[in-house]
Formats: sequence, structure tokens, C-alpha cells
Amino acid sequence: MAVSLDTSQMRAARATARPQPTPMAANAPAHTEAEEKPSLVSRSREELGNALMHIGVPEKQVRMRVAQLWHWIYVRGFTDFDRMTNVSKDLRQRLANTFTLARPELVTEQISNDGTRKWLLRFPSRGAGRPVEIETVYVPEEGRGTLCVSSQVGCTLTCTFCHTGTQTLVRNLTSEEIIAQIMVARDRLGDFPDAYTPQGAIVPNEGRMVSNVVMMGMGEPLYNFNEVKKALLIASDGEGLSLSKRRITLSTSGVVPMIARAGEEIGCMLAISLHAVRDELRNKLVPINKKYPLNELLDACRSYPGLSNAKRITFEYVMLKDVNDSLDDAKELVRLLKGMPAKINLIPFNPWPGSPYDCSEWEQIEIFADYVNRAGYASPIRTPRGRDISAACGQLKSESERLRRAEREKLEGISHGD
Repeated sequence: MAVSLDTSQMRAARATARPQPTPMAANAPAHTEAEEKPSLVSRSREELGNALMHIGVPEKQVRMRVAQLWHWIYVRGFTDFDRMTNVSKDLRQRLANTFTLARPELVTEQISNDGTRKWLLRFPSRGAGRPVEIETVYVPEEGRGTLCVSSQVGCTLTCTFCHTGTQTLVRNLTSEEIIAQIMVARDRLGDFPDAYTPQGAIVPNEGRMVSNVVMMGMGEPLYNFNEVKKALLIASDGEGLSLSKRRITLSTSGVVPMIARAGEEIGCMLAISLHAVRDELRNKLVPINKKYPLNELLDACRSYPGLSNAKRITFEYVMLKDVNDSLDDAKELVRLLKGMPAKINLIPFNPWPGSPYDCSEWEQIEIFADYVNRAGYASPIRTPRGRDISAACGQLKSESERLRRAEREKLEGISHGD
């Protein structure tokens, strides 16, 4: 992403930068409470209505009460039922006794020298045997603030240039856990009405702090389609979080059968983790290509619902030295995308411990970008952000591991007092 920050913003960011993780232990009780009571966050209006009827709300009042709760949860960001002033005291008490709006446990917060923020969030085990952790990243720019959201704990795809791919899949995130990442970010940035923005924080000059959401964090979103869909429809709800679908981007490594469904049922922008222009190389870099090769992937892209010059597909292309960065690669890329409304994001490789690749030389990246630009495709070179806190593209990873069945059953037996 191109970045333009004024000098005062940069000074303020450096003054408050904390590259080392900042423990957030004070949030632990909220996590415990969330495990004890079901959450109302991420429920559809119908599900919210059913929950209200379950605690005795008359059916004729349900629609009104759903609208009230929806506003307090998503527009105002409240986590305390007692603050919902247009809800009767008796109903507030019943809600508090039965449900929760608590955020997940915020384990650490890291702030990069460039203002990028990374949060480590902890969720209940939900079958993994122990609580799980994921990372969420906020990238501030002059005109927007982009939140990079995770969809899974770990990943199944084993892309060889990606640090997340070295962490095997632990489990899918629920829609509640996906939405919670947006809510936590808005909490920490003061992005709800009447909320306080931390002093020195780098945020957009005007408008919302979290203006864009990209499903580019840990995991493959299309392998968790139903939960991602549910979360993104709430995120784009005009009476709730109210993010424009043009400001929500789902990135996939190429789960071809699900691409059309994403366009039809979610309607967000689409990004493709391409990274190679020949099947032989992409099979190595992005192994899902063995199942869905380039010709099938590009056919699905050309058929993406709503595709137009106003709704282009973004192709992400990580620049790997002497691997995929030649002028011949640039020429083949242009040939493959001919006639398709598209933009190509060139991503300088972000190193991680043990990675087998090096970043392309800057001069070579510029040669590559210049050819693609002259062919008529926008090909911005993404400025690396958050490298000092391992928050850059391809660097996200948590320590969560799925326990073996015997270990999981033993631990769960202990926790239940067996």
C-alpha cells in the first residue's frame, strides 16, 4: 500500500511506538465471561429475535428490540447492556443474566515505528483442546485505515513464501470471532461515537479510523465460507458497522469453486494471491494450484459477478529474487490478464525466520512494475508496513497448535473436573 504521512504524524508515532508486545492482561476476565454465556455478537436479525423471545420478549416487540440492540452493538460499540438507555431496566437485566457482548481477550498490542498496529487475540478452544490465538493488523494511511482480518487459526495451504503457512490449521474462526476483530480494532482506535483515540496514534486525517477491511490475515477465507460470509454481511450492513462492500476485500489463493459464490452471496471486492504466471512455479509457491491451475483460476476471475472497470480484481504478486521477478514474468502476467479489469499489487517479500526466499532488488521491482504499467494495468509497489513487529504481508503467525486427540480429551477432562 502506498503511504503518505506528514512529519508530525511520524514524530508522534515514533514517540509512542512499542515494538515489543504490550501485555493486555486486564482483558482476561472478559474472555472468561464470554465462555460462560453465549454472545449476541454476529447473530443475524432473525437469530437475535429468537434469542429475545427465548428470554420472554413478546413477539410484537421483537422487531423494535432487535433494531435497538443492533444499534447499540454495532453503531455505538457497547459491551454493557446497562448503557442501553432505551431498553427497559428489566430487559437489560435479563439480557445481562443470559448473554454477553464481551470482547475476546486482547493478549498483546504492538505498535510499529510506522504506526501499524498488531493485536494478538485469544479465543476459546472450541474443539482445539486449548484456547487459540490469532493476529489482526491495522495499517493507517493518509486517507484510510485498513484492517487485515484473519479467518482461520493457522492455514492448510502451505504457501512456501508465507509464514502463516508454516502453522498447520488448528480450526476455523466463527463469525463472532471474525467480527470481534473489527470491534476490538475500533475499540482500541476510538472509532466508535464519542470514543477516545489514543494520543499519538497514526490514523486517517478524516473519516473513520477503520474504513477498509481486507480478509488477508491468517487462513484461507473461502475454506471457511459460511462464517466469513455471515461476518462480512454484518460488517457491510447499512444499519450496523456500515462498511461499503467496495471497501471490503476478500483475498483467496484460488479456491475456484467458491469464487462465484463470494461474488453472488457477499458482493465484496476480490483479490487473488497469484505470485506466479506459470503452473510449474505456482504449484511450488501456492500448492493449491495443483488442484485449481491457472487457466481455471483466471476463468473464474473473468466470470466474477459484477466485474467491471469500477470493480476490478486485485492480483497480489510477491516479489521473490530470481524466482518470479524477471521481465519475461512481467510479460506473461500481462498476457494472462489481457482484457480483464484488474490491478496488480506488487509486494516486496517480507522475510521471516527460516524463509527460503529473498526479496527482489528494488531496481528489478521497478522494471517489473514499469512494464506492467505501460501495458495499461495499475501496478503499485506496496510499501512494506509493520516489518519491525512482524505485521507485514505474509508474516502473521500465532503459537496455537491443535492438540492430539488423547491430549485434548485429557485436558478437557481435567478442566471439567473428571
